[in-house]
Amino acid sequence: MTTKNRTVGLSLALATSALATAVSAENRIDQIRPDAPELAAFGPHPIGVQTLAFSNPGQVDILNTTDSAQPLYDRDLTIEVWYPAATGTEQGGSYRAILRDGKTEVTLQGRAARDATPASEGRFPLVVISHGYPGNRYLMSHLGENLATKGYVTVSIDHRDSTYSDQAAFGSTLYNRPLDQRFVIDQMEALEGPLGAIIDTSQTGVIGYSMGGYGALVFAGAGVTEASTQYSWGTPAGLLSRHQAGSETHEALVDERVKAVIAIGPWGMNTGFWDTAGLAGVTKPLMMMAGGADDVSDYPSMRKIFEGMVNSNRHLLTFESANHNAAAPMPAPAESWAPVENLDFIPFEHYADAVWDTNRMNNIAQHFASAFMGLHLKGEADKSRYLELVPHAADGVVSLDDTGKVQPDHSYWEGFAQRTALGLSFETLTAGQ
Repeated sequence: MTTKNRTVGLSLALATSALATAVSAENRIDQIRPDAPELAAFGPHPIGVQTLAFSNPGQVDILNTTDSAQPLYDRDLTIEVWYPAATGTEQGGSYRAILRDGKTEVTLQGRAARDATPASEGRFPLVVISHGYPGNRYLMSHLGENLATKGYVTVSIDHRDSTYSDQAAFGSTLYNRPLDQRFVIDQMEALEGPLGAIIDTSQTGVIGYSMGGYGALVFAGAGVTEASTQYSWGTPAGLLSRHQAGSETHEALVDERVKAVIAIGPWGMNTGFWDTAGLAGVTKPLMMMAGGADDVSDYPSMRKIFEGMVNSNRHLLTFESANHNAAAPMPAPAESWAPVENLDFIPFEHYADAVWDTNRMNNIAQHFASAFMGLHLKGEADKSRYLELVPHAADGVVSLDDTGKVQPDHSYWEGFAQRTALGLSFETLTAGQ
């Protein structure tokens, strides 16, 4: 066989193999690796899931705004809600989600039972999940399910003008992200029936990725710069001044119900959306997660966010050598491995990282989110030990006696088995630092 024929044969074999994988794949979002850190494990609650639709009336139609006209519209949002379900609920279910190409529908498999009866007792903190640009409400579904098993109601938003199917002018995302996050909290607080009865919005957390992280920071108190309100490629007619640092409108946006924020790969500092004064407006406990090689939100710029929030107790978890897809996206669906006509990259690249296994990053994110939200939304003081770590995991010392008892000089990361924290760093700064 000639070299050319061998190459063609190999290409056909790979294509056939990829097709077979796509046909048989389960695309699971709920896998916990054997080497996952302790708090990644599922909690005691069986969980259900519902899809809800909300409409925010009288909103500025950014897509049709000009310097002379600011039309209004009803901003429709679809959300996915995971929640503790009634005892005995059989676990397992699927989701139909759109791939990064905006057209291909894929099936995801998870733990939640569709439209299951909510738990009959207890009230649970709310956690709002906000995807990137573009994205959709399933991009971080692994976090939605995982936290729900631990006694949270998690709500993931399809942000209009910012999903795979309706991606539109970036100015809409800049303007609407923090507003959508606040609106959804209001709607969940007003929700009636068995599901509404178990939600405690007075203890709310927000988790945002990329542009969702931008929105979460603005919502947490990081008002934007005056210069960013005038960008020609940004929000038109100067409307972003609604979120400008020091403005009455931005001050009114900050929500006392929100007790903790996680920003994953937050975009914005790299293009001048914050300065020292804006970042100083954040007073809520905050955790950042980032890839040390992120060239989208720019890792050095994200470090400036971390260092600049001088009035917040905050943490920075870094996945060394990871790029922008660190921690947040679910594992790449099998169907994303093949090229598509309408993208100049393979959709797989939207979900995956060249260095890190996505499932592993998801488990690590689940672990730290469980510790952080448990501490700040549930008052679980024992969770603080998972956040009091030597900055570089490689510097941690494993010191156990013959029975496995921890010795005084043991400093390996709490919740991580020996060798499993390599490649990570975790920094903490307190208000005033």
